[in-house]
Amino acid sequence: MSAPEARPLRLGLLQYGVGRPAGVADFARRLEARLEEGRAQADLLVLPEYACVELGAALAGGEATDEATELAAMVAAAPEILEAMRAAARRLGIWLLPGTLPMRRADGAVVNRAPLIAPDGRMAVQEKRAMTRFEAERWGVTRGADPKVFDTPWGRIGISVCYDVEFPKHVRVQVQAGAWLVLAPSCTDTMHGFNRVRIGAAARAMENQCYVAITPTVGEAPWSAALDVNRGCAAVFGPVDRGFPEDGVLARGALDAEQWVFATLDPARIETVREHGQVRNHRDWPAAPFAPAAPAAFA
Repeated sequence: MSAPEARPLRLGLLQYGVGRPAGVADFARRLEARLEEGRAQADLLVLPEYACVELGAALAGGEATDEATELAAMVAAAPEILEAMRAAARRLGIWLLPGTLPMRRADGAVVNRAPLIAPDGRMAVQEKRAMTRFEAERWGVTRGADPKVFDTPWGRIGISVCYDVEFPKHVRVQVQAGAWLVLAPSCTDTMHGFNRVRIGAAARAMENQCYVAITPTVGEAPWSAALDVNRGCAAVFGPVDRGFPEDGVLARGALDAEQWVFATLDPARIETVREHGQVRNHRDWPAAPFAPAAPAAFA
């Protein structure tokens, strides 16, 4: 099936200040209030990776004693949390990427899922494929499915969750399938982690001549085993070429502050720069993998 004809998209990215909701109903009320703030200025609203994990401490009994207890409580409540997210999208009539949820797969493994929800509540999911050491070694979250693309009213888009955007091939297969925009919700507890995501997203936008958008959790939550510290800011990156900013940055929020960041993205600009840019990174991506590097001979 061919992708719908793309048109400009008003994108809203929430730098999500981690809070302490008392339960799922409280989380749902807070979520809807934040989405109400953003929907007037955006067609598609995006929240960070693991934003809903702010619920973990309350679900685990008030003060999460350890990461495993908090995760188990989140996984048990994930279907209810996801339904609250879908209900918010339906009530407000919005397209929503509400961050990610740790969910149990049919085989029992826990994966990190990013749902993209339509205004009527229909949903499709991208799983995070590359696990950080924290996820794999301390949380026991398992590698998810391969990259997908999503057909929307603004054309085809991709989702590469946090660590995934640091790997060129994850985004590349989405772009090859027609994605002109890749959303990369993130959750990072150090500036090292945030900058890896930021640099990776900017590089993916440059090498694919596409848009890449990031948005993180922000703030401190000492009551949470998983979300105790959160650093970063939202940003939208584009090609570093004619018709775009010299550094490729189309929008950026204030570091570590809760706020909405908005940008209007036109896929036609992507088509133009790919054809008429100073370089053609998208077209010139190597068609075949390089052979293993061999030592050069000095004569």
